[in-house]
Amino acid sequence: MSRPTPASMQQWQATLARRYILFGFGFCVLIGLLATLEVFAVGHDWIGYIFLFSTVVMYAAIGIFCRTSDPLEYYVAGRRVPAVFNGMATAADWMSVASFIGVAGTLYLAGFDALAFILGWTGGYVLLALLIAPYLRRFGRYTVTDFLAARYGGYSIRVIAVGCTLACSFSYLVAQIYGVGLITTRLTGLSFELGVFIALGSMLVCSFLGGMRAVTWTQVAQYIILVIAYLLLVIWLSVSQTGKVLPQLAAGEVLPQVSERQAQIASDPAEIELREHWLRQSELKQLHINGLPLSWQTERDLLRSRLIAARQAQTSSTEVRQLERELARYPESEDLARERWAIERDVYRARAQTLEPFLKPPDGLDEQARRDRQINFFALLVCLMLGTAGLPHILMRSLTTPTVSAARHSVFWSLFFILALYLMAPALAVLVKNEIYQNVVGLSFDELPDWVSSWAAMDRSLVDLRDVNGDGIVQLGELFLGSDMVVLAGPEIGGLPFVMTGLIAAGAMAAALSTADGLLLTLSNALSHDISKRGAVDQARSHRPVILSKVLLLFVAFLAAWVATRTPADIIFMVTAAFSFAAASFFPALVLGVFWQRTNRWGAMAGMVCGVAITGHYMALTQPWLREVVFGVSRSAPIELWWGVQPIAAGIFGAPVAFAVMIVVSALTPKPESSTRALVAGLRQAQ
Repeated sequence: MSRPTPASMQQWQATLARRYILFGFGFCVLIGLLATLEVFAVGHDWIGYIFLFSTVVMYAAIGIFCRTSDPLEYYVAGRRVPAVFNGMATAADWMSVASFIGVAGTLYLAGFDALAFILGWTGGYVLLALLIAPYLRRFGRYTVTDFLAARYGGYSIRVIAVGCTLACSFSYLVAQIYGVGLITTRLTGLSFELGVFIALGSMLVCSFLGGMRAVTWTQVAQYIILVIAYLLLVIWLSVSQTGKVLPQLAAGEVLPQVSERQAQIASDPAEIELREHWLRQSELKQLHINGLPLSWQTERDLLRSRLIAARQAQTSSTEVRQLERELARYPESEDLARERWAIERDVYRARAQTLEPFLKPPDGLDEQARRDRQINFFALLVCLMLGTAGLPHILMRSLTTPTVSAARHSVFWSLFFILALYLMAPALAVLVKNEIYQNVVGLSFDELPDWVSSWAAMDRSLVDLRDVNGDGIVQLGELFLGSDMVVLAGPEIGGLPFVMTGLIAAGAMAAALSTADGLLLTLSNALSHDISKRGAVDQARSHRPVILSKVLLLFVAFLAAWVATRTPADIIFMVTAAFSFAAASFFPALVLGVFWQRTNRWGAMAGMVCGVAITGHYMALTQPWLREVVFGVSRSAPIELWWGVQPIAAGIFGAPVAFAVMIVVSALTPKPESSTRALVAGLRQAQ
């Protein structure tokens, strides 16, 4: 395909703008119609079904319309995506379900410390624009692995790059599919497994039929939906609480109320007692773990004795049934007991820690705790920056623009469209926290709003509220609110109509599907195109690699869906691992490959392997289930952190090691060939 002229690109961009303006208008009309149906008492289930299936049909229609088997269209959308639309597609690709529903929730729970996520992710796009994106586009092939293979030479670098792609992308894909299943269940009442496979069908129509071409234009539509959903929620809450349209102004107005309420919580004896209660429960579970195997038998005998005593004393049937359920759920073996008690210990400890920001302000922390907090903030920020700039599915978007300058401009637009949501997240966290403090904490258990019981019935890991001290009044220490709930249940918490709940679910689904489409395409391309010894030039002459990529896409999609339906307990850890692996592998190899001609094949391979190995080693040391599998260490053994760094930022160790190994090994081995040095010089020429 010939390079498009400026005039043709302007005409193409104007055509796209008209189409997507009409799409956005049509989606707003759909919201209005569903709001009208709710006024006329149409059931919530029907509204949820319409939201689900109308959006899925929209995505499927785009996928069918954009179907292709042409390699240039399938891999890089014909290299004719204008910068502004590529920015929207990249923003949707980045705005995963964890980001869409998790940023505001993390700010709600962690406060200032959670800003490391926003600063790290946005900073990563700055690195991408300055150090990587323009040079990948100038290189002009199909994938990041193509660049590494051409820059460093040899087939071994392809194999290593494919392995790193799998490490970065598969767990991330599973998380998106898992999130879609959860959202579909809440939106329509369908089973979790059915929701997963409905989402899978929507993804496959786009990715399988049209590759990057279909995925790109679907992601633009998905960004429009998710940004409408997010902005409408936070603006509606802002207007309902303060009458102000700008959420940041509303958050500033209610912040004194939130601070005053937190001061009351800090001085409430019941809250202080609850914190001590959760700490005691955590310590008790640790004692049970330390007492194994004797404690397993002792606790089971004690539970049986309590049940017999309750039956003989003719206590209430409710208490008897509760004891029967506890005995039925009791771990069947010592290993299961160790695993369950470790989970319960961590949950109790986390509940106690949620109260510490109020009962023990940061200024009162000891010097070691303050230093650990600062170290973790910096480590997480740097790890997310490097990981964002190195994620393969984000890097692929730099290859779809018509020119090098458009690639750089598209990163700017990506930042703009991402910040359109991220700048609203702190305001949303404050507004939801104000609703919780004013309309939930301090209420009688008989006066609780319906959303508490409905979400708690679906999943205790999202909402859990129990009258621990038996006073019939809700204390903050009795309410567990998962971070995802700030956005997912935001409309219900704010007393908004159900159509807003459906809209947020549709936005979260759009975020999940857009990221899943990009990841799915990246994985299938890695297993078909990238692993081939023939290289991109030979493959571009044949449609056979595209067919193979589609077959592997089906395999990867069904494998990820199967894993998602297993609902792995450590899914959040697996997602954060993607950033660490990307920071320790792709980022150093790409940056040195562009800016240091002396980097050679041996240095790149050794650096990527060592970076991933150090990162994986630290993750294994700090995750109980991994530590038991890899090192044979008991899950109950204390975790030793390096310099107090949490495993979520494991890449902070792997990235410097990768850079150092690449530099040292390259300096000790022969220089790259003259053709390779000429390639690097050509990449860095001014446009």
